[in-house]
Amino acid sequence: MTALSEQILPTEAMPRRVRRLAVLGDSTAVGLGDPVPGRGWRGVGPFVAQALAVAPEGYLNTSFTGARLRCVRYDQLPAAAAHRPDVAVVIAGMNDTLRSDFDAASVAADLDHVVTTLSAVGAVVVPVRFHDHGRVFRLPGPLHRALKSRIDELNAAVDGVVRRHGVPCLDLGAVPGAYDLSAWSVDRLHPSELGHRLLARGLTELLAAAGIAVPEPVSLVCSGGVRPRTIDHVGWLVVKGVPWLWRRGRDLLPYAAGIMAASAKQSYLTWRSQTVSELPMAGPSPDRRPPSGRCAPQ
Repeated sequence: MTALSEQILPTEAMPRRVRRLAVLGDSTAVGLGDPVPGRGWRGVGPFVAQALAVAPEGYLNTSFTGARLRCVRYDQLPAAAAHRPDVAVVIAGMNDTLRSDFDAASVAADLDHVVTTLSAVGAVVVPVRFHDHGRVFRLPGPLHRALKSRIDELNAAVDGVVRRHGVPCLDLGAVPGAYDLSAWSVDRLHPSELGHRLLARGLTELLAAAGIAVPEPVSLVCSGGVRPRTIDHVGWLVVKGVPWLWRRGRDLLPYAAGIMAASAKQSYLTWRSQTVSELPMAGPSPDRRPPSGRCAPQ
């Protein structure tokens, strides 16, 4: 028999340690909603970096507020690819849904290029699919339906890219606590510190399932941030919230009007079909025949 020391014993693959992390995307990727002393932002990127034990020199965040996926492709991707990350997180797409020129095919092409390029330099790429943000921001009915329709199109585009490349993807709508108000900042647009921690935990759990080492799992205990005050809620609503809703409402209004028109047309056709089907057939009803020997009324 072969000596035990000479046998090839099956072993489990060791988790892959991450030395370089890149975060690309919009204001959520920037960390808005999780302020820290000194008027800076922290958020999901640093939480993921800490969980993966990435040193400061190995962490790169190319994101900026207002970014769309084409911004990620053309403005952020070159620096991120040059960083040669082991892991790349892409959080973008919601800003696309809020614009009148939204095009799901273009979004899919941009994301596909981003994933292809980062995968080619050896990164495990993790994009996200989005939640129904109208439930969080409490948009009026027509705008909510318009935004939800756009988000569904965006998610379908993301799903197609994810299937083609076989990369992990975090479904934000399925993150536990995603619709709890405590997960959202005063503006209802960006995650709070807790929300950023939930997002980071969801991402790192996906990475762990993909064979990435997570030496320090993300804690959901909030610390180190600035707790917003009541005056911050009111101030944001007056200074930024209402103007934002007005700007984005104008962008979405034509689309919302189209959805309402289509819905009204469908309701009318359904009502008309039901009404026609309920009309009595021509001729006397079987249970109202005239008595024998008498003529029917003229």
